[in-house]
Amino acid sequence: MARRCDICGKGPMFGHTISHAHNVSKRVFYPNVHKIRIIEDGKVVRKKVCTKCIKAGKVQKA
Repeated sequence: MARRCDICGKGPMFGHTISHAHNVSKRVFYPNVHKIRIIEDGKVVRKKVCTKCIKAGKVQKA
């Protein structure tokens, strides 16, 4: 399953986990994506949408 928002295209971001001893290892930051039913072109469809898009009102829930 692609962890990408269907509205804004936000996807995984990459960074580092840094311990107290400054040991660095790679990690992934995933967006908070939910499967919701939205109204698109007058039809009800299921899309994966990040919570920022839901809060901003970019989608209309069905």
